[in-house]
Amino acid sequence: MSRRTPPPLPRLSRGFLALLLCAVILPVAAQTDYDFGGHTKYQFIYIDVPGNSIFEPYLGSGAADTNLEARLKFSARKSRWDFKLDYQFIASYSDTLQLARRFPDSAQRPSGIVSDQRRWWNLTYSSGGDGKTALIHRLDRVSIGYTTDHTVLRFGRQAISWGNGMIYTPMDIFNPFDPAAVDKEYKTGDDMLYGQYLFDNGNDLQAVAVIRRDPLTGDVESGQRSTALKYHGFQGQNEYDLLAAEHYGDLVLGAGGVASIGGAIWRGDLTWTRTDNDDVFSVATSLSYSWIWAGRNVSGLIEYYFNGFGQKNSAYSPDDLILNPDLLRRLERGELFTLARNYLAASATVEMNPLLLVTPNLFINLEDPSALAQLVVQYNWQQNLVILGSLNIPVGPDGSEYGGTESFIEDLYFSTGASIFIQLAWYF
Repeated sequence: MSRRTPPPLPRLSRGFLALLLCAVILPVAAQTDYDFGGHTKYQFIYIDVPGNSIFEPYLGSGAADTNLEARLKFSARKSRWDFKLDYQFIASYSDTLQLARRFPDSAQRPSGIVSDQRRWWNLTYSSGGDGKTALIHRLDRVSIGYTTDHTVLRFGRQAISWGNGMIYTPMDIFNPFDPAAVDKEYKTGDDMLYGQYLFDNGNDLQAVAVIRRDPLTGDVESGQRSTALKYHGFQGQNEYDLLAAEHYGDLVLGAGGVASIGGAIWRGDLTWTRTDNDDVFSVATSLSYSWIWAGRNVSGLIEYYFNGFGQKNSAYSPDDLILNPDLLRRLERGELFTLARNYLAASATVEMNPLLLVTPNLFINLEDPSALAQLVVQYNWQQNLVILGSLNIPVGPDGSEYGGTESFIEDLYFSTGASIFIQLAWYF
């Protein structure tokens, strides 16, 4: 089936035009507070490519990506009304962009490239040839809100994060971060109606309705939408969450919580998803603890994750994966990032000094076994300049998740080697 690309120019609706009108009215109205800010980030990524990788004929022994991203933020508030707008500019010269065009269904995707194919409003305009270059202009936030002492209503493109998972997030069904992502400052926004009611005892109820389009037809369809309710409550010193959602036609129920155990903090989430094919349970549970080591502040975390959508018996071949459409759909939508079922992750952040943080991470597939070892360094170079870097080393045999899964060509694998990530961010 051929894929019809939605038109590149924004689909303007009455709701979106109303938001833009508010952007003009609020700043010029009397007694309106407004703020400008933003950042510019330069990224360089290098990925080693082994000789038995299916990507090697196209990339050679390595792939280099260079990205420049700028975000301009504007917000205005008058009385109980507020308006928010974030503009993004992304310029990319990327070997993996060329690779993604050759292997659109592989997990190897260029960083920073965002599409509005599924979103209600197409507020992304991209240009560039069929090679390594992409230029993107987009609105990642555009919303109008109304706030009272007990309620919040907000309509437009915005982002929310739900759940208690620190690394793996089964309850966060709206654009979750890749567990191995280094820069998690901003989630990609969705076009939604959001509401929150705050009770007198501090508990709150949140409701979300996300409208989307079918990426093949470009039409708004009920099977693409999400509607969800989440209740957050307190029980003594502990907290709990209850979730009920219809997500892409699937029923999702969840429960989670946070509790103090001695000097440690326990967090956990359990979700049940009813799909057309099966009932699926997923779990994330963690313990975190902070201490002082050699005069330095340290915070550590260990988390277990059960991915109910994952493959059994490390069966990652293309023929095996095609028999698991529920997993493939969530990988394609960017909701899941793992192939197997059982994972263990460990992380520790060491404050070498007030300006320098060092964080070793380890993500282990307990079934292959294979792993991804990661070392993240953050240095606050100057008041508005931050350097962020990471070294990522996959470990595992051929055919494993991190060592490289089987491809459709014998003795070639969807594999990459060690990689480095360097980012310089300037805030204003």
